[in-house]
Amino acid sequence: MTLEGRVLNGTIVLHPSATLPEGSRVRIEVLTAETPEASLFDRWGDLAGKAVNLPPDASEQHDHYLYGAPKLS
Repeated sequence: MTLEGRVLNGTIVLHPSATLPEGSRVRIEVLTAETPEASLFDRWGDLAGKAVNLPPDASEQHDHYLYGAPKLS
């Protein structure tokens, strides 16, 4: 039988649906914490500043250069 729960304030709390007879022997297996998904910067941050031959105002006027929108003043 496998039951799940969490540690809250130093006490192991089983999910409410888990019921065990009083005095039951148990064995605890600690599961590793879930690894958060890598952020966009973690995945693509090494590309920051790598673009070459861009106009000096490319960051401000990107819609103009990418989509042909009128330049912002």
